[in-house]
Amino acid sequence: MVEDVIKIFPRHTWSGIFLGEIMVTFETLISHKDKIGIVGLGYVGLPLAVHMSYYFDVIGYDKKTDRIEELKSGIDRTMEILPEILKNANIHYTDQEEDLKKCRFIIVAVPTPIDKHRNPDLYPLQSASDIVGRNMERGTCIVFESTVYPGVTEEVCLPILEEKSGMKLGQDFTIGYSPERINPGDKVHTLEKIIKVVSGSDHETAKLIQKVYGKVVKAGIHVASSIKVAEAAKVIENTQRDLNIALMNELAMIFHKIGIDTHEVLAASSTKWNFLNFTPGLVGGHCIGVDPYYLTFKAQFLGYRPEIILAGRRINDGMGKYIAEKTVKLLIKAGKQVQGAKIAVLGITFKENVPDLRNTKVIDIINELQDYGAKVLLHDPIADKNEARKYYGVELLNIEEINHVDAVILAVIHNYYRELGFSKIANMCMNDVKPIVIDVKAAFNLPDVDKNSITYWRL
Repeated sequence: MVEDVIKIFPRHTWSGIFLGEIMVTFETLISHKDKIGIVGLGYVGLPLAVHMSYYFDVIGYDKKTDRIEELKSGIDRTMEILPEILKNANIHYTDQEEDLKKCRFIIVAVPTPIDKHRNPDLYPLQSASDIVGRNMERGTCIVFESTVYPGVTEEVCLPILEEKSGMKLGQDFTIGYSPERINPGDKVHTLEKIIKVVSGSDHETAKLIQKVYGKVVKAGIHVASSIKVAEAAKVIENTQRDLNIALMNELAMIFHKIGIDTHEVLAASSTKWNFLNFTPGLVGGHCIGVDPYYLTFKAQFLGYRPEIILAGRRINDGMGKYIAEKTVKLLIKAGKQVQGAKIAVLGITFKENVPDLRNTKVIDIINELQDYGAKVLLHDPIADKNEARKYYGVELLNIEEINHVDAVILAVIHNYYRELGFSKIANMCMNDVKPIVIDVKAAFNLPDVDKNSITYWRL
């Protein structure tokens, strides 16, 4: 019998499966004998915890005490979970890492940012691995969801788990990787409607992870052949999108020199059945603007310099400066003094209808305008004022405080601004001069704008 097991599984994994009675199984989870732990309750972890709680006993851990207290009070500052859903979710929220000892299936969903040199910052993931390692019980399965370059789970996280726990992979615990596919602010493509990629350190672990996620994700499960394949699949999803947007941004800059409207060109091109419908814009946030650097870091470590990926990153990272410079040129053309000019910037979050400020590229517009000596008046209806001050040193004003400005930059098209309407946005400018409106995401169509009385520009 033992020989049969050895033939099926690699030597480093079969012994854990042979000790079947101590390993977590789908049956022990679905029967509530064992619990699922979620480490990190942000944009990824909280929706996952809520959906898992419909079928399993869930412990939600986050080291931020204020986050735990908010969730216990039914408040989700990320705005991903509706209050009534959050209130009815059967989750035990905790900031006590020892509570993870009660869990036999642990999912790590912490951020993976980049540092100021645009290199991967693995500290949050390493810290989470440290916490899990010193609190996991024998027979536990640990699944990572954080976006990483291929190899991080097995080369960075696994050694920490083994060191802190004193246990060995395949003998005492198993691991897996299942990339998150949460799209913040998207109420259509929600967790249960997006195919989930899963992988495991051995065949039996992959099957377990497939069953657990399969209970929640109705769209289907794709089992990758290895953890590295699953890691790579995630990181290229956002790299591909980043490159497509970079192409649109470069085309927009070319078309503006030619003197034609980018969105009119895209409307014509999109009549072809296989045209990819991307649009130009700022690329920030904790996914698309970050993930490509994880892949290029790994590539350069291995001695290969990626040209196309880095070229796309350079274009997208430069769009804030480009928009600021275009605003300055329009001010000069209108006969306005740039130094001391009052410019309203509407929206600072990285994406519409999402309060997340991480890696927002709107700050590049603000910094560039301030370098020209302009005074920036900033408003965002859903961003946290304290976070804006803490992370970027900027003050968010009330909408009533923004008036008699020299130009308005509509940087993030929150629903609030759509409802406010173009006329009210344009009227923030001085009444006795021709308003200048920069519409970064082309929220308003040109036919709706009186070209004779308003200077209107869109990317």
